[in-house]
Amino acid sequence: MNRINKIAQHVSASADAPSVSLGVCPTASSMSQASKSDDDVVICSALRTPICKAKRGGFKDMAPEDLLAPLYKATLDATKVNPKNIGDIQIGNASMPGAGAVSARMSQFLGGIPYDAPLSVVNRQCSSGLQAVANIAASIKAGVINVGLAGGVESMTLFPMGEGMDPNKFSTHLMDNDVAVSCLMPMGLTSENVAEKYGIDRTRQDSMAVESHKKAAAAAKAGLFKDEIVPVKARVKDAKGNVQEVLVTADEGPREGTTLQSLGALKPAFKAGGSTTAGNSSQVSDGAAMVLLARRSVATKLGLPILARMRSYAVVGVDPSLMGIGPAFAIPAALEKAGLGVNDIDIYEINEAFASQATMSVDHLKIPAEKVNPKGGAIALGHPLGCTGSRQIATLLPELKRTNKKLGVVSMCIGTGMGAAGVFESEQ
Repeated sequence: MNRINKIAQHVSASADAPSVSLGVCPTASSMSQASKSDDDVVICSALRTPICKAKRGGFKDMAPEDLLAPLYKATLDATKVNPKNIGDIQIGNASMPGAGAVSARMSQFLGGIPYDAPLSVVNRQCSSGLQAVANIAASIKAGVINVGLAGGVESMTLFPMGEGMDPNKFSTHLMDNDVAVSCLMPMGLTSENVAEKYGIDRTRQDSMAVESHKKAAAAAKAGLFKDEIVPVKARVKDAKGNVQEVLVTADEGPREGTTLQSLGALKPAFKAGGSTTAGNSSQVSDGAAMVLLARRSVATKLGLPILARMRSYAVVGVDPSLMGIGPAFAIPAALEKAGLGVNDIDIYEINEAFASQATMSVDHLKIPAEKVNPKGGAIALGHPLGCTGSRQIATLLPELKRTNKKLGVVSMCIGTGMGAAGVFESEQ
């Protein structure tokens, strides 16, 4: 217990200390060129489950395998891909032990994918779903495979964030390194650090939250999520333990009528006198998403639909105590790889882990507000950690098609100080 208290003291001290100078060292890859090529990495399908509230929503009694299984089936139905042609599968997850390797492997069998298709998992925390897509894309680009599935899943009901982490098992040397120990800083405190450092006050944060709910509620009412959501038959237990089967068809998070006044009544959640609240932070959620990728020449040969091509991917490192600023630096790295600038992009899907960090990223890159999260973001929709990156792709592509736009970016911050971004070009 003394060791835990000492670590907590270091974390608190790190939050108040001047930040370590930021040095961005991007790892980036170009997946497809500006002009179409047979060697392009293309997206043939991008689907997701509804996103439900953790602990009390429609998926509270659903195992991760049961969230992924309907997506495998829906992907097979939508694309008519022969499972024998799937060269590899990768699933992202943030909180399950071992990133849910056994769970993910079992899920493919429940979803109708035979054991011939190999599978691995990845944990890059909040970007796990996007990292899985990037890894499968890289395997296609390298010639290792021609067709692959990537996705992400998170049950924050069954596997709460940070539950499996035991500070007593960390190195005692952590306390001698302020940057290392800042990786243990609660995410809410990193949000407060970003708000303070970049002058993002409570009103601006609450305003982003209001807009997120307004856009998500309007999009749901207009049926704009129907092309990305796969309805899921969920088994839900009531207070007496009785099980009822319910068809979950829509996201549970958006709250129509959310106002600055209602959000202003909420108290700071992480720091006395702070500005980060439950209302301007992402919701704790359960959900899954899945993307089918292929080499263009093979997709054409197999008759697979081509929705978009992946232009580039980048991941960068930032100060862990300011982890939320990751998108501000990952997006330019990904755009550079694609030979594009900020103004070339039509739609930005930037994860709203916290309104503070999402606002900072938008401000830093001078992105017009109308281009950001047009169907709402994680404050309204929810943020099932390992699912989010793939979910954002499923949300982005139908909107590019609907608005007759071409270029989109998916990006998010990552715990322990990173940011990731992918650039996609619609072909619909």
